[in-house]
Parts: sequence; structure tokens; C-alpha cells
Amino acid sequence: MKKKILIVDDEPSISTLLEFNLKLAGYEVRCASDGEAVFDFLKPFRPDLIVLDLMLPKMDGLQVCRELRKQNNVVPIIMLTALHDVSDKIAGLDHGADDYMTKPFSPQELLSRIQAILRRTQALPGSGESTTHTIGPLTVLSEQREVQLEGKSVELTPKEFELLLYLCRHRGKVLSRQQLLHGVWDYHFLGDTRIVDVHISHLRDKIEKNARTPEYIMTVRNVGYKLSGPGSSTSNADSSLA
Repeated sequence: MKKKILIVDDEPSISTLLEFNLKLAGYEVRCASDGEAVFDFLKPFRPDLIVLDLMLPKMDGLQVCRELRKQNNVVPIIMLTALHDVSDKIAGLDHGADDYMTKPFSPQELLSRIQAILRRTQALPGSGESTTHTIGPLTVLSEQREVQLEGKSVELTPKEFELLLYLCRHRGKVLSRQQLLHGVWDYHFLGDTRIVDVHISHLRDKIEKNARTPEYIMTVRNVGYKLSGPGSSTSNADSSLA
């Protein structure tokens, strides 16, 4: 069965180009030209992924993203933006987008990112791995895709969960940002590692007692991140995003 992609962009030239390339790649595609129209497509079309422009009439991309996540809709979203300011890109991630691309971009690169995200969303926990990871009072249930902290459920986005699970699978090992892009986002090319930093920051906000002095996700300066546990040594680690 063909995967379904919803393109939301008010520039017909971009929508037409993307529609042509995605159909050529074997996807079923629908197009919308404003933010409100996204919600008209959700039930009848049931997209597997949404390519969402930031600047849209009626309802901008951030509002659409926020509303979808508020409704607990976890459909993957790639945000398109003509804005080069890092803060605008981070805003998209903060509102629940899985990735972003800055215009102009290559349709082939977008296709690669779509394929990577869809591979990750279809992936199941590896055969033979422990389905429960326990680090102190933190429990990660891979098959149920649930996280508990001191017995209470922690709400994570799909990408936050995948990142935490990947860290659990490599507990104690220092992972570079590029390794995390490859392992969690399935990027086989040089990507923007700021995506990793933003998601790490979100995870810390949700599982750490104090995100500024983390006990679980440690930053190893100039290298990357590692998952430790409460009481672990932090002599070569800090909590900065640098």
C-alpha cells in the first residue's frame, strides 16, 4: 500500500514540484494551500507524513503543528521555511515538528528525509533486545512505547521517545550528535545537529529534576551526549548544549 503524503504550501509552483516528485517516487499525494485545510484532510486521507510550510494563510505552520500535537496526533511533520534564523527553525521543533528544511531545497533531499522518517516510524524494537530499560526511577518500555518516572507516566513525542530509547540501548556510551542523527533520524548524510540539541533539551525538561543539572542525559563537551543514571560520575560532562 502506498504511503500518503500531505503537502501544505500556498505557493503552487512548490506544491506542484513536490507533488510530481513524490508521486514519481511512489507516494500517494494530496495538496492543501492553507493551514486550516490540513484538518479537512486528516480523517478522509489519513496522511503518513505532512510536509508543512511555516508561512501559511488562515493558520500558520506553527499553529497547525501545535494543534495537531494538542489533539495527540503524532503524524510526522517536516516543516518548510524560507526563514534562515535559527530561532524560527527551533520554534518548529518546539511545536512538535520532526524536522525542518530551509527554502530553497532539493526535492531529492526532501525525499531522502521523508524516507528516513517513515523508516523510523515503521521500525519496531529489535528482536532479542530487552523490552524494558530501567535507570534508577526511570523506566522505558520499548514495546509499549511508554516512559515512567517514579511510577508516573511521562508524555513524550514519538521522536523524543525514539531518542531516549536509542540512548538507553547505548547506555554509558558517548554518542556524537552525528551518530544520533544517523541512529534516531536515520540520516545518512550531514544533517543539522541542532535538531539533536533541541530534542535533548526537551527530554531533559521532562525527565530531569533540574534540566540545568541533569542526572540522566549528560553532555560531554565537544563530543556529544551519554545516558547515565542518578549518582553517576559527571567529571567530564556538563549540561550545556554546546
